[in-house]
Amino acid sequence: MSKSSAQYSQYPQHHPHDHGRPLHRRPAAAVAAAIPLPAADDAYTIVHHGKQVRLGPVVFWIVVGTVVLLGLWSAATATYFAFRDDVLTRLIARQAEMQYAYEDRIAELRAKVDRTTSRQLLDQEQFDQKLDQIMKRQTALESRATALGAMPDVTGSIPRATPQRGDTNQTMQGTPKPSPISDTVIFVAPPDREARLESRAPAVIAPPANQFAKNQGFDNVLVRLTNSLDQVERRQVAALSAVEEGMDSRMRRMRGVVSDLGLNLASLEAAAPRAPMGGPFVPVKLAANAGPFEKQLYRINTTRAEMDRLNRTLAQVPYRKPVVGEVEFTSGFGVRSDPFLGRPAMHTGLDFRAATGDPARVTANGKVVSAGWSGGYGRMVEIDHGNGLSTRYGHLSEINVKVGEIVRIGQVIGLVGSTGRSTGPHLHYETRIDGEAVDPQKFLRAGVKLSAG
Repeated sequence: MSKSSAQYSQYPQHHPHDHGRPLHRRPAAAVAAAIPLPAADDAYTIVHHGKQVRLGPVVFWIVVGTVVLLGLWSAATATYFAFRDDVLTRLIARQAEMQYAYEDRIAELRAKVDRTTSRQLLDQEQFDQKLDQIMKRQTALESRATALGAMPDVTGSIPRATPQRGDTNQTMQGTPKPSPISDTVIFVAPPDREARLESRAPAVIAPPANQFAKNQGFDNVLVRLTNSLDQVERRQVAALSAVEEGMDSRMRRMRGVVSDLGLNLASLEAAAPRAPMGGPFVPVKLAANAGPFEKQLYRINTTRAEMDRLNRTLAQVPYRKPVVGEVEFTSGFGVRSDPFLGRPAMHTGLDFRAATGDPARVTANGKVVSAGWSGGYGRMVEIDHGNGLSTRYGHLSEINVKVGEIVRIGQVIGLVGSTGRSTGPHLHYETRIDGEAVDPQKFLRAGVKLSAG
């Protein structure tokens, strides 16, 4: 192939008008003169095995460029296959590295979710534990309130719980709802733990921004509940302490009355009639794990039982007034001038000023041993209170009881009059120990001392 001259073939050339005629070899010079030569600057001729291909410059260079590109592609392909193992190794390593990084990220996120879940579950369990403790304490305080309400000494003495502003509008689980008729804090128990966890499951995956505020809200609820229960417990303990102190004080006064009167308490208790009661003996036991409240309640119940026994005993002691209203004596116990003879004489009782027809009341439980006319007493009633104690009510205008009748404190046994040795309507009242008259004022003063507390 050349650009400046044409190539001459050794084979004969055929003329288009030579068909059917025998070929004759022409001289080379003649052939060369017969074939026109291409221009030296605008054509390329490719000769291969006697075949000529004429190409223009543009096509030629396209062909050359294509051949060069194919050569470069072949070289690149050969290089790729030569170094394929290294490339694949690096690709595999890169892919493995990306996979490990992805798995590490997944593991980190999973660990973060687990930590968040564990922390929330721990917070929930702590909340549940605290709430369970508050519920148990609430139950204990309700039991205490029931025990206190059953005590006549405490009924009405415990102030009621006053709901604070905003408490009644709370709808959060566990929010206190003070009852207007009891001294306890009532709150709605939360649902079971699994249901709460299911309801809070989305928060575990995507915790809200105000989760901390919610936890703080739960803590505030628990604090308010605890404070309310503390307040209730303090009031209960204060009321119980007041009852115990009052009962101890009354017990001391009751024993003081017996001591001041010079009576034998054991003898009085033995002589006191017993109410118709019965049943198997079941000793009172205090639990080993009893707290201060239970121990104090046990002491109060023991003291009350003893006080009831003393009350039954003192019900036989005539330390009350035989008339209603202000006491006015017209004559005291002891030596006085006899109203009829004008000479000194022993007055064995007290004369209470009263109008005819006023009721005369028995001053202690007992049994009527005399009811009728009795010399200077006029119409008189005598009551035997047991253990050597007895009382007499003289100058009555009317008698309302009969011999052998059992009478109770405050019962009307007759009406005031002026029968017998009397200068006017009044009640003659006597107190006797083993048949011997003693000053009734001693008993009346003991009654005033006992009732003053």
